[in-house]
Amino acid sequence: MDPGGTKADEIALAIEEAIVSGELTPGSVLRQEQLSAHYNVSRTPVREALRRLSALGLVSFEANRGFRVRTLSREEMWEAFLLRAELEALVTAQAAQRISDAELEELAAAEELFSTLTRSLRARRPGADRRSLTVDWMRANHGFHDIIYRVADLPYIEAVAKSARRTFSGPAVWAPGDETIDELYALNEHQHRAIWNALAARSPVGARELAREHVLASFNLLETILEQAGIAPQGWRSDARRTR
Repeated sequence: MDPGGTKADEIALAIEEAIVSGELTPGSVLRQEQLSAHYNVSRTPVREALRRLSALGLVSFEANRGFRVRTLSREEMWEAFLLRAELEALVTAQAAQRISDAELEELAAAEELFSTLTRSLRARRPGADRRSLTVDWMRANHGFHDIIYRVADLPYIEAVAKSARRTFSGPAVWAPGDETIDELYALNEHQHRAIWNALAARSPVGARELAREHVLASFNLLETILEQAGIAPQGWRSDARRTR
């Protein structure tokens, strides 16, 4: 962590990572006394960290109940993905015009890690820790896209896009899954490879369209998993698929 950051910054970052990775599930209660003990600090930086996360939309405060990891409605989740789709399309198109051969190699390694973890998820090996594997998968997914953000060098757009990315987490991906979900995982893997190919070809138009399709397909993956796991957020209508 940044040694110049405050203790509240450090705690907020740690909790944010746990939420985005799915380690902390939507609706989880965040007790200040437990967090204070966990991070070995007083309640003051914990309270400030939770306030910052509330401003980001990651947690919510309820009178007499305290802070909880926010549970989004279907419409809120869809809007977050729609915003990400447009912004990541813009960022990926920009990256196609700037990416170096060394950065392409770095992105290829990130794509291979994501591909390996995707195949492991689809294999559903007996005794495998699917929850831990899914957290690794999500981090690898973010790692792939984070390289593209860095190459594009559009810091304001990156900040807004990552803010939209923070608005949902992936605990539902720990569900056992079936052939439909496996196919959606495979599509996700294929789309990462297609994005890399478009960047390698220095094709802004192709990169833009592929990135947009990929984010919207990721919403379809999450939507399917939430429905099949029976833990869809409030306002979710399993019989009302949105035209995308």
